[in-house]
Amino acid sequence: MTIKILDSRVISQIAAGEVVERPASVVKELLENSLDAGAHQISLEIRDGGLSLIRVTDNGKGIVDDEVEMAFQRHATSKIAALQDLQQLTTLGFRGEALPSIASVAQVEMVTGINGLGAGTKVTLEEGIVVKHDSHASLPGTTLTVHNLFRKIPARLKFLKSPSAEASRIANIVNQYALAYPEVRFTLSNDSKITLRTAGSGKLLDSVVAVYGLEVAQNMLEVGSLGTDSVSIKVSGLVGSPQISRASRDYLSFFVNRRWVTSRSLNFAVEEAYHGLLMQGKHPIAIINITVPPADIDVNVHPTKTEIKFQDERAVFGAVQKAVRASLVHNAPVQQLEEIKRIFSVPSAPFTTMSPQASKDHSSPAISSSEYLAGGQPTPLISLPLLRVLGQLARNYIVAEGPDALYLLDQHAAHERIMLEKIRLQQTERKVEVQGLLQPVSVEFDARQAATLESHIPLLIEAGFDIQYFGERTFLVRAIPAVLRDRDWSAMLRETLDTQTNDWSENLLNRLACHSAIKAGQVLSVEEMRELVKQLEQTILPNCCPHGRPTMIRLTITQLEKEFGRA
Repeated sequence: MTIKILDSRVISQIAAGEVVERPASVVKELLENSLDAGAHQISLEIRDGGLSLIRVTDNGKGIVDDEVEMAFQRHATSKIAALQDLQQLTTLGFRGEALPSIASVAQVEMVTGINGLGAGTKVTLEEGIVVKHDSHASLPGTTLTVHNLFRKIPARLKFLKSPSAEASRIANIVNQYALAYPEVRFTLSNDSKITLRTAGSGKLLDSVVAVYGLEVAQNMLEVGSLGTDSVSIKVSGLVGSPQISRASRDYLSFFVNRRWVTSRSLNFAVEEAYHGLLMQGKHPIAIINITVPPADIDVNVHPTKTEIKFQDERAVFGAVQKAVRASLVHNAPVQQLEEIKRIFSVPSAPFTTMSPQASKDHSSPAISSSEYLAGGQPTPLISLPLLRVLGQLARNYIVAEGPDALYLLDQHAAHERIMLEKIRLQQTERKVEVQGLLQPVSVEFDARQAATLESHIPLLIEAGFDIQYFGERTFLVRAIPAVLRDRDWSAMLRETLDTQTNDWSENLLNRLACHSAIKAGQVLSVEEMRELVKQLEQTILPNCCPHGRPTMIRLTITQLEKEFGRA
């Protein structure tokens, strides 16, 4: 084939494909332009999922008449002038590609005005070419209207979803910037119906009310840079208490220097902070603002600027994980009775009791693994009042009275939390209590279990097992962790080996805690119940078990009075 230079319109449409993937891409670019222009009021109107109409109106600085047409030329920008400016970016846009890319795939009209000038400017473009340029009455700011997006590019249209699905993507974009810029008043109208209106008060919680609703806002916890080692990395925002978790990661929002970004690393940092607080398959709600020196990030790594590179990603990960964990540890509330959507029950198990020695051992203060991972020190969570044990319900729940409420504690879940923190502390201090067996016991596993076990023998030894390979899928056990005394430790091993997990060490600790804890269906004396409650009060995270289930629920005096008709 003969080599030739492509037609300029084809070049423009290819370039547009990198920036303008769908209607939501257009909205993102236009919102960023409005924010860079200093707007504190932005309204967005869409029709047919943005395919028929996208109109963004702002009260920003506007564009002077003799620069309006230049704004639609490729790589025309007011935000950088030299290569070194890329290392100190403080604006959302900088490439000068958004407007020409949009204009090449749609009909575009811009009306813009400058404060103090009597008249503004109106330009109309077809296929990226200015076809009309007039003076026009205009308030300060800019209105940019996009008609018939991709109408002349049917190949692009067939890859789009339904209008409602595209509208949903647009709504998500607006929601994200409403959360990133709570001082800006955003309005979104979809097919003539207003679907979002924020207050522009400057308070993030007000934006959360508008985006997610009052119930979510009432369950958000403030995040600060508590304990963050780096002075150059600042973390702030809001995270949801564990009781308002979601089934997907769509509710994780990250803003780096106020730029909305997507990041698997940041997702993991937040979810690691929630470790042990959420049920499997549940994900948190989080709005995280990260401030770093502009020179420490590279925002020019993706055409749509949704991904960035950190100079020190590990430090950012640690700062986020530590700040979120600190918020959860210090602020997580005890769940109210009406907030429990589902009461989790634990299957019955053989009757056993806590020995006096075991009770004594459990009284040590504990620490969560995440705080050690983040390099922090233990900080006790003072969220439980002094409780007076009243009795046991259904051989499963401890009934206790607090100053202003009745508490129901799941005895197995509560003791799991106690045991997990005891075991973790022993390992951290390298003081794991070991119980030697009278005679070595050989245990045979299936091929997959044996392979998994052999690769994790060092972790098992660290946990208190004296175990070694004996040949042919058989292992010899000479000692076990003391917490498994009088427990079916071989069943615990098999259960651990059969569990699919990315964190085998944490899974092992959770299984040890589960199998060493008292069981549902076990009758406890008043003294044993008092001792369990006392030990729970000393833990770092008394409100949930290692699997994320609540250890207790709370029924206030006000609720009781209401039920009895006294309120």
